[in-house]
Amino acid sequence: MAKPLTKTQLVAALADEMDTDKKSASSALDALVAVITKEVSGGGAVTMPGVGKIYCRERPERMVRNPATGEQIKKEADKVVKMTIAKALKDSVNG
Repeated sequence: MAKPLTKTQLVAALADEMDTDKKSASSALDALVAVITKEVSGGGAVTMPGVGKIYCRERPERMVRNPATGEQIKKEADKVVKMTIAKALKDSVNG
């Protein structure tokens, strides 16, 4: 498996793809992350065409096991960020 792109590498690739400088690409990436964070933390979802859908899901209270001691403990309800990958991206990876 290849190493994931770092933010610096991603900004450079965005700048190259957008035919702009790295400062503008970095600002665009930061703005995108801010919009996604704001929307998902507020309980909404963001669909990125061709990539997928990012959303927040609530998990109910449940019993979990402490792996060190084997003791059962109650875990409070919480929220988790999920992402569903778009079919077009899956097909491009598998095809």
